[in-house]
Amino acid sequence: MTNTPKAVLEGGPDDLPQRIVDITPPGNELKIQFRGGYEHFRATARHQDTPEGSLPVYEWWERTEMPG
Repeated sequence: MTNTPKAVLEGGPDDLPQRIVDITPPGNELKIQFRGGYEHFRATARHQDTPEGSLPVYEWWERTEMPG
């Protein structure tokens, strides 16, 4: 088991490959690279019970496209 903080992703594309992700460094926002862009998630005050323990929930709030 690692000591890397993790979070649960809520919302965004249904086909995101992972819903439990590392948060390095821990903060208020996460940016996940996906399909030529980034899915942006913000921390909430909620936690969810998972097989990896109680984890903070991050909600999807926007997508940005990569240039090019």
